[in-house]
Amino acid sequence: MTDLLPKPKLSRRRVLQAAAAGALAIDPALRAAVWAAGSDKPEKEEVKIGFIPLTDCASVVMASVLGFDKKYGVKIVPSKEASWAGVRDKLVNGELDMSHVLYGLVYGVHVGAGGPKKDMAVLMGLNRNGQAITLSKALADKGAVDAPSLAKVMAKEKREYTFAGTFPTSTHTMWLNYWLATADISPVKDAKVIVVPPPQMVANMRVGNMDGFCVGEPWGQRAIIDKIGVTAITTQDIWKDHPEKVLGTRAEFVKANPNTCRAVMMAVMEAGQWIDASLANKNKMAEVVAEKSYINTSADAINQRILGRYDNGMGKTWDDKNHMKFFDDGAVNFPFLSDGMWFLTQHKRWGILKEHPDYLAVAKQINQIDLYKEVAGAMKVGVPKDPLRTSTLMDGVVWDGKDPKKYADSFKVKA
Repeated sequence: MTDLLPKPKLSRRRVLQAAAAGALAIDPALRAAVWAAGSDKPEKEEVKIGFIPLTDCASVVMASVLGFDKKYGVKIVPSKEASWAGVRDKLVNGELDMSHVLYGLVYGVHVGAGGPKKDMAVLMGLNRNGQAITLSKALADKGAVDAPSLAKVMAKEKREYTFAGTFPTSTHTMWLNYWLATADISPVKDAKVIVVPPPQMVANMRVGNMDGFCVGEPWGQRAIIDKIGVTAITTQDIWKDHPEKVLGTRAEFVKANPNTCRAVMMAVMEAGQWIDASLANKNKMAEVVAEKSYINTSADAINQRILGRYDNGMGKTWDDKNHMKFFDDGAVNFPFLSDGMWFLTQHKRWGILKEHPDYLAVAKQINQIDLYKEVAGAMKVGVPKDPLRTSTLMDGVVWDGKDPKKYADSFKVKA
């Protein structure tokens, strides 16, 4: 990857000054460079982008708050949504132009799993890492503090165990399922996995509706602060630098509005780069997104884990360099084909998909790599040579995207 700073005609000092003021002036020279003689003028200048109250909505929110959107000739209108099912429906019917959205939701809609079928598009990644699996204090008090000890407690005390993910095809449900299966716990046969919107996770655990949940921050940290749960594992310990939320839309929107898509992508990428640039920026971001109009929580629920400062609620604290990232020299934002394909392999593993899809063909349809390369080129951000990347997950199993059918069928614990 190349330079961390994309080359707009604004110094970092001016960006920080503008952040304090709450807006960026439009630089006429930059505006002229963005679209040559009007040829790249955004087709739609006001873009409604959905988000769920989660820390990883930050680059979309900050692109609007700091005025990066205006620099590129668009106005981002962030739209706070109540649930991922609501995001799905509004994306499909056009009420939202784009959304901060679950990778697995976009793929699920595209292949017709778990709802209406619609051709979808992933414009770019928004973040990596930074989710967690939380177990209730009641379970922790019985010794269930990680997957193996949870399996022992479940074997000893027979009852129905309930865990929550955020959407049937979501990243969180797939992390939860993968983690349980490493301890030979089947999320299909041995436990009940329900769907709960992220902001409702902590309240539901407080009243005893679930034994554990997987969700994005700040809700894992909120459970620690409120002393109702413990962090059993972070998702970066399941898969280091895993894909998480994406900027998603409909395929037809990309086709009709390519310039708008590029402009929004530039604004969001610059916001992600701004967040990652310094501790001061991360703290500023935490203060902004904690507000009622966004996440509606206290800044202390956000600003610790966003800096990699973790507390598992059982006396262990640590600094995690693999915390949530929004840019990381552009590595976060590139829409790797293998990332999208991984979710399809897990949908097949757990019976959400009955047959193997053409994994690579689906990923090529959804992930807008050519569009992303145009944006990255304009922003002077490097792109990887290979759209497939290799990762080793917590159980030592390697995922490289080269034989997804074999990979999906290889797991001992499956539906």
